Amino acid sequence: MFDAKKLLDQFLGSQMPGSTGSIGQKGTDLIGMAKSNPWKTGALAAVLLGTKTGRSLGGGALKLGGLAVIAGLGYQAYKNYQSGQAPEPKQALPELLPPPSDSAFSTEPAAVSNDFAIGLLRAMIAAAKADGHIDAEERSRIMDKIHLSGLGSEAEAFIEGELAKPTDMDALIASAVTEEQKVELYTASRLAIEPDTRTERGYLDMLAGRLGLADALVEHIEATVSSAKVSL
Repeated sequence: MFDAKKLLDQFLGSQMPGSTGSIGQKGTDLIGMAKSNPWKTGALAAVLLGTKTGRSLGGGALKLGGLAVIAGLGYQAYKNYQSGQAPEPKQALPELLPPPSDSAFSTEPAAVSNDFAIGLLRAMIAAAKADGHIDAEERSRIMDKIHLSGLGSEAEAFIEGELAKPTDMDALIASAVTEEQKVELYTASRLAIEPDTRTERGYLDMLAGRLGLADALVEHIEATVSSAKVSL
C-alpha cells in the first residue's frame, strides 16, 4: 500500500524537494528543477485541473506537509467559528502552523490513519473532476504527466482508478466520522479547486450538506482557505 500522507504532500505541492529554506534559495531550486522535470515541482492538484487552478498556497503553507496544511486550515476555521468571529476571506492568514497535538485535528502519526488520508485524497480528486472536464482523453493526458512525477505504480494506479470511476459520495462521507474529520474533508475538497463554475459550487454545497456542516462553519472554511491562497 502506498503512503497516502506522502501523496497528500505532493497533491498540494508542499514539502517538495526545494520547497524549504530561504525564499530566494527556494525559488532558485524550484526554477532549476522545473526546467529538468516540471511535474516534480508543482502540486498534483494543478496537474489534475490544468489551467483551472488559478491560485496556489502561499509559501508559509509549503513548509508543512499536505496533511498538516489541511488540518491546520481546518483547525483555524473551526476555532474561529466556535469563537463566534465573522469570516474575513480577504484578510491575510497568519503563518500557518500545525494543529496542537492535543487537538482533535492533531496530525500526530497515531491520530491519523492511512485510510483517512486516502479519504482526503479521494475528496480532492472528486472535487477536481466535479465539473466533468476530465474525460477519457484528458485522463490519459493527466496520467502521462503523473507518471513523469515518479510517484510509483501503486499511487499511480490509485489516482487512475479514482479518476476513471464515478465518485462514491456515500463512501466519501462515511470516511469522515468525527466533526473535525468532516471539516478536514471539506477543507481538502475546497483546497483542490477554485469553484468558479456553477457545477463546482454546487458540488461543494452538496458535500457540505451531506457532511452536515453548519453554514457558518462552511463560510469560515471558505474564508480560511481563500486567505491561505495567493494569486499566481
